[in-house]
Amino acid sequence: MIALRPFLASLLLAGSLLCSAAPAGAAEDYQSLLDNAEELRSSEPERFQSLVGELNARVQEATPAQRQQLRYLKAYELGYTGRFDLAAEAAIELMKEVDDPRLRLRAGALIVNSYAIARNFPEGLRYLDQTLLLIDRVPDTELRSHAWFAAASLYTQLGQHELARHYAERVLEASTVPRTRCFAGLQRLEAMLHLGELAGNDAETRALVDLCDSQREVLVANLGRTLLARQWARKGEHGAAIAMLEPRLPEIESTRYPRLVGDAQSVLAELNLALGQHAQAESYAQQAVRQSHDIAFSLPLVNAHRVLYEVALARGDSAAALGHYRRYAEADKAYLDSIKAREQAYLTIKHETAQKNQTIELLNNQNRVLQLEQQVSAKSTQATQLLVALLCVLLASIAYWAVKIKRMQVSFRRLAETDALTGISNRLHFSRQAEQALDYCRRNREDAVLVMFDLDEFKAINDQHGHAMGDWVLQQVSAACGRVGRKHDLFGRLGGEEFAFLMVGADAKAGTQLAQQCRENITAIDTANTGARFRVTASFGVAATSDASYDFQALLARADEAMYRSKREGRDRVTVHGAAMATPGVLPA
Repeated sequence: MIALRPFLASLLLAGSLLCSAAPAGAAEDYQSLLDNAEELRSSEPERFQSLVGELNARVQEATPAQRQQLRYLKAYELGYTGRFDLAAEAAIELMKEVDDPRLRLRAGALIVNSYAIARNFPEGLRYLDQTLLLIDRVPDTELRSHAWFAAASLYTQLGQHELARHYAERVLEASTVPRTRCFAGLQRLEAMLHLGELAGNDAETRALVDLCDSQREVLVANLGRTLLARQWARKGEHGAAIAMLEPRLPEIESTRYPRLVGDAQSVLAELNLALGQHAQAESYAQQAVRQSHDIAFSLPLVNAHRVLYEVALARGDSAAALGHYRRYAEADKAYLDSIKAREQAYLTIKHETAQKNQTIELLNNQNRVLQLEQQVSAKSTQATQLLVALLCVLLASIAYWAVKIKRMQVSFRRLAETDALTGISNRLHFSRQAEQALDYCRRNREDAVLVMFDLDEFKAINDQHGHAMGDWVLQQVSAACGRVGRKHDLFGRLGGEEFAFLMVGADAKAGTQLAQQCRENITAIDTANTGARFRVTASFGVAATSDASYDFQALLARADEAMYRSKREGRDRVTVHGAAMATPGVLPA
């Protein structure tokens, strides 16, 4: 659901009309068409596109200012029809060529939103900085909302929900236009949902839906309804949520936005599953998969595969359940990897900005020193001594910033390589280290073994005891298994509840021993102090280079196959790839 919001933000950011005078006669008629196109951009897209075509055909009637406004509308049309790179390019050219800060601000907002939906986060952040600098040159608060909404939209995509809420609230404080408040209100509620601050009272969400309906904003109103359905589901009102959302499906499908349609179908699948209506849940989930299949990193796709897995499991169809679980796991990993990539992009640009500001500060210091040097060049020894002192200050400043920049680089590198929850290597860092280690083993003809494990029934822990308890379990598992490996063994979290060891200079037997000890440590985790009692277990897969090649992906695939075999044969056990049967060790009681 969240992935659609930045693009919807672009619909709002173009919402206010430019204040430009038009000469009498044909120019007035042309301005009337421009104003009409501005008004209908998001509420009646087909009529808007028709108007842009008519305006383009009559462009000889336009004044220079009206031609610039038409260029903006044509760039907007490119984004609305999904050609985000072309929209960004057209808006960049417009931003470079026009002098009017109002139009430059609108173009900047369109660039930011286009890059956000195209997932070009570094460029989006760079142009956001330029757009925000224009705010002080634009007195119109409605036009200022363009920049703030662009910021809210981009930060929503980046998962920086505190910043997204901040900028959405700035829009709400500044704007009295109902249409603007419709879009900004949705951004704010979604940010609050992700921050865990959305109250159980759904009155605010209902009011937002009513407001957007009154503005004929079908897209945003129905996004609000999917949000409202999730709120009701959390209160156990699944039937009411279905009754509210299901009649809106034809209207939702008429928007032709795959992300919105897929999200609504995914929500309906989850609601029907919660009521035990498996046939309806399966039907909606299959529709959501078809709708979202070509959308990268889609949360509705993850949820739809999970529903199909649970329906197949309830039917007792183990083969179908396994297939759906694999697809669910793959979609979930892709989604988690996309979140990590967004965080990395944000940290990278933040680092670049810090370095840029520090460089500017250093240059300013140097300029100040040079100016002082020119002023004191004709003075006495005292002036010379002052110059020396200033140069020392400059050198000290340079040394200070050099040390600070180095520390920041180390800090950002640590953030990029470490899993924030468990403190061990994340998937990207573990994979890179493992590939280097396997290359070393191949060149030196040494054995290596990969041990992969996945926590059993982890979703049930989250569902029954909450995500905070799930996070606690992941931390305990990481600590319990971190004590097992040798000093030079690689240990990392691959995503979700999946972990892996790579042992250099070890064979399948050594890998099995490590897996057994790790399995025993996991089963020994005591949950009593948390106020809840449940058992934690994991299924292990072991693959050695003697059974495969030194290719990391091939070794990972074999370990993954062995791990799923452990799950099929009862969980809480160790399976060696290529072995005749699982090696359960001490079987659970």
